[in-house]
Amino acid sequence: MIHVNTNYCKGCLLCVEYCPKKVYIKSEKLSKKGVFPPEVKYPEKCIKCHLCELMCPDFAIIVEDKDDK
Repeated sequence: MIHVNTNYCKGCLLCVEYCPKKVYIKSEKLSKKGVFPPEVKYPEKCIKCHLCELMCPDFAIIVEDKDDK
């Protein structure tokens, strides 16, 4: 499971750019901060490499290693 905290995100979209599996897209909805945060569009493609967590300068993304199934 992937969590994006839109309260921390400032909309740099590095996660969208660097995700090797293109899990994220740019949201069409503005956040409370007035930016377009990433949206987890294809969670099933995530390989849990945690690159998005590492690239996020705002620590707004958390990727859990185990699924809630």
